[in-house]
Amino acid sequence: MSTVSDAELKAMVERIVQRTLHGREAAPENPPQAATQESSQAGKPRTVALGADHGGYELKGKLASHLAEAGFQVIDCGTNSAESVDYPDFAFAVAEKVSLGYAWRGIIIDGAGIGSCITANKIPGVRAAMCYDHATAVNSREHNDANVLTLGAGLIGENLARQIVDAWLSTEFGAGRHARRIDKIMAIEKKYLRFG
Repeated sequence: MSTVSDAELKAMVERIVQRTLHGREAAPENPPQAATQESSQAGKPRTVALGADHGGYELKGKLASHLAEAGFQVIDCGTNSAESVDYPDFAFAVAEKVSLGYAWRGIIIDGAGIGSCITANKIPGVRAAMCYDHATAVNSREHNDANVLTLGAGLIGENLARQIVDAWLSTEFGAGRHARRIDKIMAIEKKYLRFG
């Protein structure tokens, strides 16, 4: 993974804080062209950040192909081999892309999906959900407006993973009473956001 200077890290944190304080729909000041697409109306594919540790490496490759075939632009955040690595590095890389608006959604795969979910939820503006079937995928989008999905490669097979991803990417947020609850979640995040 590339290293980030203290100045770059500070600027990144400031962008995340500003985005968080100005609401969950705010976008970065100068997002890349791919991050500004909100739709197929513009004729451009939506961007999905995809990452995995060694436990999810093989499934990540299969899902990357599946996403590309479905018309999504994929940002591969690593890892690039089955050699042992630390899942927080890749969960952070994916969650950061979503938080900063460089990706529409993010998908992270590790052995169980739990550690990556915990890590991703530390990033302001990210609402990560670990899903293990169709129902949890739909619920996480309809009720929780999840923008990062975590999967456990050791718990689900390739076919189920594809079904979960397809359901998760195609399900819209239900809004209504759920919006009020998401606003409360984001208010908690803002209350405990720490400045360095």
